[in-house]
Amino acid sequence: MFYRGSVILRAVLPKPCSLVGKEKRNYATEATFDIARPFKFHHFPEGEKPTQASVGRDEALAMYRQMQMIRRLETAAGNLYKEKVIRGFCHLYSGQEAVAVGMRSVMQPQDSIVTAYRDHGWALVMGVDAVGVLAELTGRATGCSRGKGGSMHMYAPNFYGGNGIVGAQCPVGAGIAFGHKYLGDKGVCLTLYGDGAANQGQLFEAFNMAKLWNLPCIFICENNGYGMGTSADRAAASTNYYTRGQFVPGIWIDGMDVLAVREGTKLAMDLCREGKGPVVLEAATYRYSGHSMSDPGTSYRTREEVQEVRATRDPITSFREKMLTTDLASHDELKKIDQEVRKAIDEAVARARADPETTDLYGDVYSNCLEEEIRGTVPFEKHPHQVIGKPLNL
Repeated sequence: MFYRGSVILRAVLPKPCSLVGKEKRNYATEATFDIARPFKFHHFPEGEKPTQASVGRDEALAMYRQMQMIRRLETAAGNLYKEKVIRGFCHLYSGQEAVAVGMRSVMQPQDSIVTAYRDHGWALVMGVDAVGVLAELTGRATGCSRGKGGSMHMYAPNFYGGNGIVGAQCPVGAGIAFGHKYLGDKGVCLTLYGDGAANQGQLFEAFNMAKLWNLPCIFICENNGYGMGTSADRAAASTNYYTRGQFVPGIWIDGMDVLAVREGTKLAMDLCREGKGPVVLEAATYRYSGHSMSDPGTSYRTREEVQEVRATRDPITSFREKMLTTDLASHDELKKIDQEVRKAIDEAVARARADPETTDLYGDVYSNCLEEEIRGTVPFEKHPHQVIGKPLNL
């Protein structure tokens, strides 16, 4: 073991030589890092709190790939929107990748998640492939919701989707958590919302019910600093969102550090699995784009501010540097991942452009239709085939 700045490298059974170019090299199989921005706690039970995070080589490479996939996918979505291939609303996740990837890394098969309308990245990490996301955004039949949900309504197993109404997913998350408690499956529901939604009344109603019933729910405020054109400081009397559950335990974590996110989420999950939930978790993050595609994102903040965050706190480049510094990966290896990701997203964009648009307007209305007649596109006419369609395979 040796020290390199604030980084501790621990070599554990060096990995067999891998080929990089024409040379062979050994990689560290695990590295341990200090959590640079310490957690903050509110009414949290006594006990050991993590100050460091360890990660294995394979997990680190997987995390890096996932964050790059989200970043590339969102860039592609932004370009498709500008070309008017994507219509309606579109909220990009660029800059917040560490939150989704870090949290997903500690979820167990029975755990659930529901989030707001900035949901493309979460759909990706919950099992929807890039084609499924981009095809949904472009209204294609091959989309994860058959092209009928669009940007804000994507679903996957245990992923209860994005929600287009500000804060409305929070009581839904409490209900999902109630289901986990009722079934006794030790599942936890991650319920994500933004700093703008943090002032919605229904959120506090959900806090109250969840605390009364000790539900296994983690209410996660993705505090990216700005609501729809308004900074958090101008919108909330208290911006310590992790304390706003009153009697609900709270944690503040650095949402730009994927390993800090992983460790903080695990801490909250362990508490919920012990029957001591809920927990309010605030992830301090940042969005590079505007609130939505109609918002340039520069009228209420400066371009210099965005550039500074990109240069000093970007979740992908900072994690990349950690991997390189501790010999978890090489420049060539990460470059290869970047190339593979770029190719995968380019192919997904081509598919999303070429796939047929959805025409199944009658599907997914009922899982078991009890009506003999269904009105069609002309009022009071039957649907020509009387076919309702198969339910989504979730």
